[in-house]
Amino acid sequence: MLLFESIKLAFNSIRASKLRSILTLLGIAVGLFSIIIVMTAISAIQNSIETTFNSIGTNNFIIQKWPAIQMGNPHRRRELRNRENLTVKQGEKLREITKLPVAIGISIGRGGRTIKFRNEKTNPNVSVAGVTYDYFMARDLKVVEGRNFTRSDDEGNKPYAVIGADIVNALFKNIDPIGQIIKVDNFNLEIIGVFEKKGSILGQSQDNFVCIPISVFEKYFGSERSASFIVMCKNKESISETMDEVIGALRKIRKVPAGQDNDFEIVTNEQLIEQFNDLTKYFKLGAAVVAFIALLAAGVGIMNIMLVSVTERTKEIGIRKAIGARKQNILTQFVIEAVSLSWFGGMIGIILGVIGGNVVAVALGVSVVVPIDWIVIGLLVTTFVGVAFGVYPAMKAANLDPIEALRYE
Repeated sequence: MLLFESIKLAFNSIRASKLRSILTLLGIAVGLFSIIIVMTAISAIQNSIETTFNSIGTNNFIIQKWPAIQMGNPHRRRELRNRENLTVKQGEKLREITKLPVAIGISIGRGGRTIKFRNEKTNPNVSVAGVTYDYFMARDLKVVEGRNFTRSDDEGNKPYAVIGADIVNALFKNIDPIGQIIKVDNFNLEIIGVFEKKGSILGQSQDNFVCIPISVFEKYFGSERSASFIVMCKNKESISETMDEVIGALRKIRKVPAGQDNDFEIVTNEQLIEQFNDLTKYFKLGAAVVAFIALLAAGVGIMNIMLVSVTERTKEIGIRKAIGARKQNILTQFVIEAVSLSWFGGMIGIILGVIGGNVVAVALGVSVVVPIDWIVIGLLVTTFVGVAFGVYPAMKAANLDPIEALRYE
C-alpha cells in the first residue's frame, strides 16, 4: 500500500509544479529520445541489411577484385586498383579444376543502362549483368515467369534476357513480357524470364536489373571489366574446406607467388554483416555520448527539483514523522517520487524515439522494428538516474528533525 501511496504523492507533486516538472522531464526525454531514435533506425537498417546480405546464402561466398566495403588509406586503394581484373576465363578454369563447390556462378556487369521497348524506355539506371547458366542456382535467384538460362543459351550466344520486376513495371504494364524484344544500347534481346520481386533496401531497388548470357554480354559490351564469382558449397559446414580449395586453385590460375597475399577478395555474408556493424558502432557511440550528457543534466535537474520539494514540504514531513512515519518511509517516498519523475520523462523519450526511428526506417524503405532490448535498457537507465539523483534529497528529508520541521514556516 505504501508503494501506491508514494506513487500517488509523486504524481501530485509533479502536478503541483507543472512547469518545473516539465522542464525536468524534458531533459530525461531528450536523453532517451536521442539514443532510442538512433538505435531504432540502426536496428531497422541492420535487419534489412542482414536480410539482403543473407541473400548471398549461408553456404556461399563471393570472389571479387574489390573489398565489399572499402575503407583505408589512399595507398591501400592504389594497391586495389593495380590488381589485375578477374576474368571470365579464370572463372571457367576455376570451375573445371575444383571439386568441392556445388556450383560456381560467373558474372560481369555494367550499370547506367537504358532499356527500351517500342516507345517506352526506363530511366538510365538499369544494371545489366552477363551471367553463366549456374549463376541463378549459386545466387538463389528465383524466376517467377518463363525460365532462366541453360548451358546451350550461353554456349550458343543466344540474345536472351531475364528481367527484374522494375523493368516489367516500367515497360510491360498490361503486356506479357515473355517473348518480347527489348533494346539495350540498341542491341536486341528476347525476354525469356522474369525474376521474383525482392523490394528495395535503403531506398535502392533490388529489382532494377537485367541478366543476359555472359557470352552475349562480352560480345555486346566487351570484357574489360572485372568479373566476380559466387561459389555455392554443399552446406555451411563445408565452407571453410571449399574456400581453401578455391583460394588455392585461383592463386594457381592467377600465378600468385607463394607467400604473397591474395590479389582478390573473398566475401561472405558474415563478413559483410560484421563490417556493417563496425560502421554503425560509431553512430551508436555518438548517440550514447549525447544521451549521457542529456541524462546527466536531467539527473541534476531531478536532484534540484527534489531538494526544492523537500524544502517546500518540510512541515508535511514533520507532521508525518510526528504521527509515526519512520525514516525508511520518508526515504522510500522521495526516492519513488524521483524515480517516477525519471520514468515519466523516460517513457516520453522512448515512445518518441521509437516513432522517430521508424519514420527514418520507412523513409529509407526498410522494415519497421521495435527495439525491445534498447527499450529495456532505456527503462533501466531512467531508473538508475532517478535513484542516483534522488537518494540525496530523500536522505535529507528522512533525516529532518520532526520538531524543527513542525516549526518550519
